[in-house]
Amino acid sequence: MDVIITLFGEGKDLTALQTAMRAIVVFFATLVLIRISGRRSFGQRSPFDYVVAILLGATLSRVIIGASPVVPTLAASLVIVLIHRALAWCCVRSPWLESLVVGVEREVYRDGQFNSRQMSAALITRTDVFEAARHELHALDLRDVHAAILERNGQMSLIRKEAKRNDARTDAQAT
Repeated sequence: MDVIITLFGEGKDLTALQTAMRAIVVFFATLVLIRISGRRSFGQRSPFDYVVAILLGATLSRVIIGASPVVPTLAASLVIVLIHRALAWCCVRSPWLESLVVGVEREVYRDGQFNSRQMSAALITRTDVFEAARHELHALDLRDVHAAILERNGQMSLIRKEAKRNDARTDAQAT
């Protein structure tokens, strides 16, 4: 028991070694929790998934600095992860719950027209759509954009207009 207290300390008066040892333990505990939570927790980057990341970071950091006891804090973190996993499982089975928890995508632009109702609901502006065109298409305008969709994770997807295809035989005959 003395070795554990020497390595990990007690309370808030921790040495650099004790804080480092706690960080190592919390790192691996967090890795296990993330594996339990599933890939979507950090792969989808939706607000639903950010909740887990923020809560785990806030909760587990308290163990490292000695502000909270280890076992109860790890138990609370496990509960957060299990709630997230259960809610994700329910979302897979219920489109209504999924739209409530994760949100829905919004088509904010189509064929030269902005959808002001969808833009207002998503709290984005025309400037945001033009910014997405600059980032994604390296274009200053929306001339080649068929549709702009604000995805559930907050990213903008731009769908290009169908390019007119030249028939290869016609090109070959022309030469």
